[in-house]
Amino acid sequence: MIDFFFASSRRLLAIIAITCAALLAFALYLQHSIGLEPCPMCIVQRYALIGVGVFAAIGSLWQRRWWQGLWGALALLGSGFGAFVAARQSWLQWNPPEIMSCGRDFYGIVENYPISRAIPMLFRGSGDCSAIDWTFLGLSIANWSFMAFAGFAAALLIVAVRRLRSAT
Repeated sequence: MIDFFFASSRRLLAIIAITCAALLAFALYLQHSIGLEPCPMCIVQRYALIGVGVFAAIGSLWQRRWWQGLWGALALLGSGFGAFVAARQSWLQWNPPEIMSCGRDFYGIVENYPISRAIPMLFRGSGDCSAIDWTFLGLSIANWSFMAFAGFAAALLIVAVRRLRSAT
């Protein structure tokens, strides 16, 4: 099973891209079907997930190892950034601040700000970063997000190390 994932860099990058698309689809399902409002950190994690998915998809299309390595490295950087944001949000959930520190509600934004400032604020998310609205197996969305980004980073590092060992 491990050989299936790690035998080909292109295959691994394609699997990561497909996994990113599935995770993003699940996040949109939770938002639009279940009604969970994303917080600003959740939005940033979505952007990181999109970045990892796009970089991995582009890398999987190239035949040359150099280009695969470049796009894989960019996906690795995106994974590290996403893992950092997810870890920070997990820490906020375990140690909630006294007051809500990220995001405002939709009506508060529209009523209190001019439209030129309100529209960009609407895309930042409005949920509370320290709130745990959904869990699976005792872990929050931020915890699962961290594990996904860490898994992507680990897989990309394993491929990079194998490639460096085979080149020498």
